[in-house]
Amino acid sequence: MRERLSAALDRYPVLWRSVSAILAGLLLFGSFPPRPWWFLAPLGITVLTLTVRGSGRLRGGFGYGLLAGLAFFVPLLPWTGIYVGPLPWLALSAVCAVYIGLFGLMARLLGRMPGWPLWVALAWATAEWARSSFPFGGFPWGRLAFGQADGWFLSLASLGGAPLVSFAVALTGTGAAALISAMWPRRQANYRTSGPDDVRAESNSGAASTEDAAARSGNSEVPSRAAETSGIAGTRRLRTAVVTAAVTVVLMPVAGLLLGSALPDPDRGDRTITVAAIQGSVPRLGLDFNAQRRAVLDNHVRRTKELARAVEAGQAKKPDVVIWPENSSDIDPLRNADAATLITEASEQIGAPILVGAVLVNGDRTTTNSVIVWNGVAGPGERHDKKIIQPFGEYLPMRSFFRLFSEYADRAGYFVPGHGDGVVQAAGIDIGVATCYEVAFDRAFEDAMRAGAQLLTVPTNNATFGDSEMTYQQLAMSRIRAVEHGRALVVAATSGVSAIIAADGSVRQETPQFVPAALVADLPLRTSNTLATRVGPAPEVVFVVLTAAALVAAVVRRRRAHTAAAPRTEIGQPVS
Repeated sequence: MRERLSAALDRYPVLWRSVSAILAGLLLFGSFPPRPWWFLAPLGITVLTLTVRGSGRLRGGFGYGLLAGLAFFVPLLPWTGIYVGPLPWLALSAVCAVYIGLFGLMARLLGRMPGWPLWVALAWATAEWARSSFPFGGFPWGRLAFGQADGWFLSLASLGGAPLVSFAVALTGTGAAALISAMWPRRQANYRTSGPDDVRAESNSGAASTEDAAARSGNSEVPSRAAETSGIAGTRRLRTAVVTAAVTVVLMPVAGLLLGSALPDPDRGDRTITVAAIQGSVPRLGLDFNAQRRAVLDNHVRRTKELARAVEAGQAKKPDVVIWPENSSDIDPLRNADAATLITEASEQIGAPILVGAVLVNGDRTTTNSVIVWNGVAGPGERHDKKIIQPFGEYLPMRSFFRLFSEYADRAGYFVPGHGDGVVQAAGIDIGVATCYEVAFDRAFEDAMRAGAQLLTVPTNNATFGDSEMTYQQLAMSRIRAVEHGRALVVAATSGVSAIIAADGSVRQETPQFVPAALVADLPLRTSNTLATRVGPAPEVVFVVLTAAALVAAVVRRRRAHTAAAPRTEIGQPVS
C-alpha cells in the first residue's frame, strides 16, 4: 500500500501537493470557533509543512502556501462581505493568503537547515507578525493562537501572549512533519524533500567516494565495510531524528497543560467588584443598523432600567460599574441633550457609572469611536478614543482609488484614532478598554496594562456582521487576552455574544445573540502582572530576528551547495 502511494505521489507531484495544500488550509479553518476542534491547527501545519518543504524552486513553496492560504481565509472571512458583496471578502482573503505563501517560500528555504522544524515554526510566527503589521496597520484575524481558546496551548499566552501560542502550535506541527519524514522510507523522503537532482547527486557522491577509497587501497572489501558503517550511522541518525521529532511533538502541548495549573485562581484577587454588561440588541442587522440610532440607545437604556428594577426587588446584585457596548449611543451625547438625559437617567436609576460606547463628532466633522464614563448627574468623565481603527470600515485609505472598485467605498467612515493609554477610571477602578477590532492586536492592552488596568473590557458591535461566525472568533480573542494579562474581562456586545471571561480564559456567563440581556458578575481585581504583560512584544521580536538570521544562513548554504554542484573544467582540458 505504501509503495503504491509513493508511486502515485512521485508520478503526480503537483496534483498531490495542490490537494494537500488545500487540505492544510481547510484544517486550519476547522480549528477556529465556533468549532471546538483546536487540535486541527497543528495537524494543518503538519500537512502544510510536508507540502511546501523541499529543495525545489522557491516559487513552488510560495505557490503551495498561497493555495493553502486561500483555502484557509476564504471560508474564515465571509462575514467581511455579508452586506458589501464578495469583492472585499475575496480581496482580503487573497491578501492574507499571500502571507501564507511567504511562509511556504521561507519553509522551502529553511527546510534543509539542521533543526529545520524550529526554523520553519519561527517562519510561521514571523509571517503572522508581518500580516498583523502591514499594510494599513495589518490584519491579525486568523492567527493560530485565536483558535486555541479551548485547547491545551491556551495557558502559554500567560508567558508570551498570542505570538508564543501561535509558535507553539506551529512547532508541534513542524515536529510532527519531521517525525513523518524520519519514519518514511529514505528514498521517498529524499525524493519529495530534495528533488530527483539532489537524490542523484547524493547517491553519486556517496558511490564515488566509496569506489575511490577502494581503488586507492586495492581492497575490494572496503565498499562493503563502508556501506556497513554508513548503514549503522544512518540507523543511529534515524533513531535520533525520530526521538527528537517525537519530543518536539509532545513538548509544547504538555507544557501548556502543565502551565494551566499555574494560572491565577479565577475567583481570587486583591478585591472583588460587581460588574454588569448590557446587551440592548438592535432593531435590524447590517450596515444600516444605526439608521434607527435612537432605537439602539433606547434599547440599552431600557435594559439598564430593567436591571435597576431587578436590583431594587432583590432579584439581582447592585453593580459597581455598568458596561454598554460599542455604538450603544451613535447619537453624540456631548452634543445632543436628549441622549445625555437618557444616559443620565439610566445611570442614576442603576446607581452606578456607565461606560457608554458613543460616536462623537469632532469640530472638523471627523468622528471618534469612544467609550465615555457617564457618572449620573455629574455627566461625562474619562473616555477612551479607539486607537486602532478599522481600514475600509471606520476609515478608507486612498478613498478616491478604491471608489473606482466598489460603490460601498463612500460608506466607510471618517473616524480618526485616539491617543490615550486605554484606561478609564470608573468607581475608583482602572479599567482597560479595547474596542471591538482593537482586541485582535497584541498592542491593544499593552498601554492599559502599563497604566495599571485592574479589569479589562471589550465593548463591541457585531450587528454589522449579521449572524456570522465573526462574533465567536472575536470572543476567542478576548479569552486569549484574559489569559495573556491575567485579568477578568467583560465583553459587552450590541447584538451578542456578550460574556464574562475569567482570568484563566473560561467563559463564566454568555448571552444568546439578538436578544436584550444583562450579565451581572462578581469579578476579582488584580494588580500583579503575568510574564507576558511584563515582556510585552519581546517574544515576537525574538522570533522575527531568529527567522531573519536563519534565512540569511539558509541563503548562504543554498548558494554554496549550488556552487559545489556546478560542473567544473580545467584550463586546457577538453570538454566532452
